[in-house]
Amino acid sequence: MRALRLPRLTFWGTTFWVIISAGLVSTFIRFTQGLGASTNLSDAFPWGLWIGFDILCGVGLAAGGFVVAASVYIFNLDRYKPILRPAVLTAFLGYILVVFALLYDLGKPWNVWHPIVMWNPRSVMFEVGWCVMLYSAVLALEFSPVVFERLNMGWAKKAIHAISIPLVILGVILSTLHQSSLGSLFLIVPEKVYPLWYSSSLPYLFFLTAIAVGPAMVTIESFLSYRAFRREIEVPILGKLAKVTGVALAVYLVLKIQDIMAYQLMPYLLTFNTESMLYASEILLGVMAPIVLISLRKIRESRTGLFAISLLVVLGFILNRMNLSVTALERYSGVNYFPSWMEISVTLMVIAIGFATFRLAVKYLPIFEHPDEPAAPKDAPQYDVVSFHEVLK
Repeated sequence: MRALRLPRLTFWGTTFWVIISAGLVSTFIRFTQGLGASTNLSDAFPWGLWIGFDILCGVGLAAGGFVVAASVYIFNLDRYKPILRPAVLTAFLGYILVVFALLYDLGKPWNVWHPIVMWNPRSVMFEVGWCVMLYSAVLALEFSPVVFERLNMGWAKKAIHAISIPLVILGVILSTLHQSSLGSLFLIVPEKVYPLWYSSSLPYLFFLTAIAVGPAMVTIESFLSYRAFRREIEVPILGKLAKVTGVALAVYLVLKIQDIMAYQLMPYLLTFNTESMLYASEILLGVMAPIVLISLRKIRESRTGLFAISLLVVLGFILNRMNLSVTALERYSGVNYFPSWMEISVTLMVIAIGFATFRLAVKYLPIFEHPDEPAAPKDAPQYDVVSFHEVLK
């Protein structure tokens, strides 16, 4: 009788299941005993890791989808097409996980559907909620041709391609609205935000950081795919995409310098307290260093250089969002907040689920182009190249 062979667990596989187990334990405690038993949040400090990282960072890190889709479909930059599908997949997973993570922070998660029928157009959160819902639906439609291709449903894939341009335009509009509106949330509490992070330009700053970090996330995802699946990295394409990050960061830096001058922030910068140190780290590591590195052609056109640049951009982005949602509010609240192990384990579980789902999608769906596969017959229908205007004819 043949012996049953158990699957061999690798280091990363073991780490994944440890994270999932801890996250499930924390999930049980959170939904049976409430926020008070599972988090270090309080009435004085109601927003923490689950909002700062899971929501504010998660939405921004998923911005690569609308950046690449707009480049391909609206600006006709076909050179970015090889990275379009993984970019859309990353964005789609990001938004789904943002909604999933939001359920942990809501006091009554079963009421998450209320904004659909209980309208409050004057609320920034109402606009953000609707934009996230609609953009998630748009991303699902943008990603659906990959599934239809796997299922050999050519007619459905052709139908989605027929409306691809309107879909992308709608996605760009929705992304612009809610990426900037997340910054608008902090405009209503100017007295609570530490001066280094408060600015009337917060909506523009949030949008610029989303544009900057989107290509960086696409680059990191390409690098990790190279390591996991031994795929060649599209260095020339990603190098050109890095210029988008460089331009966005340069504009962002100019606006930050204007804020320092307009709000007379130099005394706060020279105080050398926790806030000034974190602010300096955010600007030096996440903005100025990437701008310099992107300007160097040799670094920008190397695989390792692109990965280093992208890591710095993502680090700076996370520092900015966490500083604004946690550090900038701590002094006013009088509370020293640090997330509980359950908050950390849930966040790690959400990240682990994202990586695992991406890996499964790449394994079973045609996410990447495979140059070693035989070419399609000349008489086969080429739905990928059917344009919007040709379908309308």
